[in-house]
Amino acid sequence: MGKALKIVVLAKQVPDTRNVGKDAMKADGTVNRAALPAIFNPEDLNALEQALVIKDTLPGSTVHILTMGPPRAADIIRDAMFRGADGGILLTDRKFAGADTLATSYALSRALLKIKPDIIVAGRQAIDGDTAQVGPQVAEKLGWPQVTYAECIETIDEKQIVIKRRLEHGIESVSCPLPMLFTVNSSAPECRMANAKRVMKYKYAKTPGELQELQSDYISDLCAGRSYLCIEEWGVSDIECREEELGLQGSPTKVKKIENVVLQAKESKRLTGADADIDSLMAELIASHTLG
Repeated sequence: MGKALKIVVLAKQVPDTRNVGKDAMKADGTVNRAALPAIFNPEDLNALEQALVIKDTLPGSTVHILTMGPPRAADIIRDAMFRGADGGILLTDRKFAGADTLATSYALSRALLKIKPDIIVAGRQAIDGDTAQVGPQVAEKLGWPQVTYAECIETIDEKQIVIKRRLEHGIESVSCPLPMLFTVNSSAPECRMANAKRVMKYKYAKTPGELQELQSDYISDLCAGRSYLCIEEWGVSDIECREEELGLQGSPTKVKKIENVVLQAKESKRLTGADADIDSLMAELIASHTLG
């Protein structure tokens, strides 16, 4: 039996950009978040599953979510707890607002220095930015080795991990010493579903900020008597950091313009399996230089 490990999953709550409609953007070019539901970033769910696999492999290991965002981002911590995570930490502070990948990775890395995990797991990229930069930047700031494009864990013990990577032109297996960070592809196994017993156990898990907004003595008393229902909430004062490297002032990336591109079919043609219809379609595609 190997040593129990402390695992942290970097996760993000994102607007569901997979179902973008004409109302998804505002006139000023910003995302209309009210028109898009907030969801658990898909590849971060793949990352969570890999973390839970490690937990299953090495009994006694723990999995915690670390996310940065507004108070409502606590929803994805609860979701992760329903699926098997042990808890989580929400980084939330107005001074974090407007952060690009550089400022985000800096804030996360400072929180991770306080947590001191053995392994950090993250999704390859978030669907609202598609940069794939935060995970690698966090590893760089911590001075840790990293493995990207992970698809599954082949072996792991308290000293090293062997990971299968899915690359553009094939696959490879690499070994890496601990502590380390790896990012996970969408081709990795999907995350397990929420467990009904865990939903009943953790459905009242709240951050201190949520408890203040609820103003419910019942929920407050419930959380006070059960430490596992307390989701930690950290602000700038809870991590050792330079404030000038946070939020907008710490973000050298500036968005100049955003365009909302919605593709719509202008016309359609219904075909049967008859030879004449197929011949007609082929002739039309050749004439338009789509084929040939």
